[in-house]
Amino acid sequence: MIFTPEAGKRAAPGFWTVLAGCVLAGSVLAPGSAAPVQDAAELIASARADLSRGDGLAAEIRLKQALGKGAMREEIAAFMGEALLDQDKPEDAREWLGSGMFTRETAAQGFRNLARLEQTEGDLSAAGMAFDRAIALTPNDAAMWVEIGRLRYAGGEHMLALQASDHALRLDPRNVRALEFRGQIMRDRFGLVSSLPWFEAALAKAPDDLSVLGEYAATLGDLGHTRRMLAITRKMIELDPRNARAFYLQAVMAARAGKTRLARGLLSRTGDELKDLPGAMLLEGVLEIRAGNYVLAGAALERLVKYQPDNATAQTLLARAMFLAGEYREVIHRFSGLAQRPGASPYLLTLVGRTYEILGQRDLAAPLLDQAALGHASGLAVVPESSAIAALLAEGRFAEAETEAERSRAASPGTYDSQAQAGDVQLAMGRGDAALERYRLAARIRMPENLMQRVFAAYMMSGRKAEAGRLVEACLRNNPMNREAARLAAHLAVDAGDWRRARLLLENFGADGGGRDVAALAELSLAQLRDGDARAAAETGKQAYRLQRASPAAALAWGLGLAYLGQDFGTSAALLDKASRIMGNHPLIDEGRRKLARVQGG
Repeated sequence: MIFTPEAGKRAAPGFWTVLAGCVLAGSVLAPGSAAPVQDAAELIASARADLSRGDGLAAEIRLKQALGKGAMREEIAAFMGEALLDQDKPEDAREWLGSGMFTRETAAQGFRNLARLEQTEGDLSAAGMAFDRAIALTPNDAAMWVEIGRLRYAGGEHMLALQASDHALRLDPRNVRALEFRGQIMRDRFGLVSSLPWFEAALAKAPDDLSVLGEYAATLGDLGHTRRMLAITRKMIELDPRNARAFYLQAVMAARAGKTRLARGLLSRTGDELKDLPGAMLLEGVLEIRAGNYVLAGAALERLVKYQPDNATAQTLLARAMFLAGEYREVIHRFSGLAQRPGASPYLLTLVGRTYEILGQRDLAAPLLDQAALGHASGLAVVPESSAIAALLAEGRFAEAETEAERSRAASPGTYDSQAQAGDVQLAMGRGDAALERYRLAARIRMPENLMQRVFAAYMMSGRKAEAGRLVEACLRNNPMNREAARLAAHLAVDAGDWRRARLLLENFGADGGGRDVAALAELSLAQLRDGDARAAAETGKQAYRLQRASPAAALAWGLGLAYLGQDFGTSAALLDKASRIMGNHPLIDEGRRKLARVQGG
């Protein structure tokens, strides 16, 4: 366990032993060795400057030269370990950091780098102990408290991570790393817009800091501020011509603009540096699918699925790549089980269903295609995050799920997962207010899109529609490009009869990549119709129907649009009949038939 700020008053175990060793080592220097040591000191200072610029290789070279000039191993161990970590050489770094043998002046930095090494290798407990030793030496180092906050966040101690961030800013409100960390936390908790002032404050102190520039550029890109993002990434490349993150961000921007060839070229310039970054794997998969390289896409997405087995987007894209590559039996083997789970997307249902059809198993295809056609009636289906508790919910074992969730919540009240999962159980049991109580605690840590959906569902379940609306509007203010928030806002606008707002939101949703969402298109068609634009309604309904002919919502949308347009009466009647056969009686079907009767009779 990492100590609280007050723990810095405690002495680090074994520190005096380490210091005594350093003193003894220093006493064997021969008389007259002052000049070489002075030269070594200059080399060490230069190496530290290299490290501050992120140049681990240059620092390593200078530190080896310092050894040759008579520097003691303990004098350079902390910095050599950092230089090797910067070059992604953890095994070599351990040779310098693992013993904990540093000079008194470098011990705090040495233990911080040891903590970083342990964290890199996944031993968070050992990382915490290393930080405890650093705290004992420099309890008021703001940058160290940022590192502690990051460790706590990675280890699931989310509320303690927030406390560490607060403490770092109290110690040094101008510290660049503390400002950057707060920006990242604000982005997770409140959204993109809320983080910008913190990144801008950090850049005001350090305009050329590549780490902050990268965070700022990524946030601008997610906000759709492409020109500003491009300017920042160009600056990053001026500062570091091989900066992988800058090229990655430019590749994301090009991909969003539909420039597949450019995006692939930019992504290739990142080399192997981002090969383990989930976003880069996903982007590579998407780009290779667009380029028709389905086997390459499958390889990239396979790596991502192994790294993040619960990533539904990656799973769906991998299924698509395999389908397009003609690996039909592998699609069934890998994804038929996922298609049977509650909340499976209409796209995955359709893809697995079409695969069964290709293999001649129409009896297995039919129920999946029927389910895909029906979609989510309200557009508000909520699926808990994948976990053992979610599995219990899927099996209908609500009492066991609640017991397990509340036990986890009591044991770890400051973690996002424990609060969010406990809220999921209450939501599944129909207790909206109890779910909100738990979701609010989770939202104090972060508010990802899937939690926003679940909070929205809990508000609606509790009949608190106004609060649901305020939640969505707040999300849109902080994340203007958030497609799911726009979708929910449109749903509320439809419910309130605000057809103009619903139309604008849904048209923007489609333009931003939602143009293949049949349910959204059907809802847009109705909004256009109610806004007095029957021609647009009929065109949108036709688009939805072409995407999914078995969808009753699409058939209804096109049939209703044609009825109001006063064209193609036979097609309109057939579409309304088809919708009626699948979904039964519906007021909009009756409305369409009455409109047809009036138009034909008039």
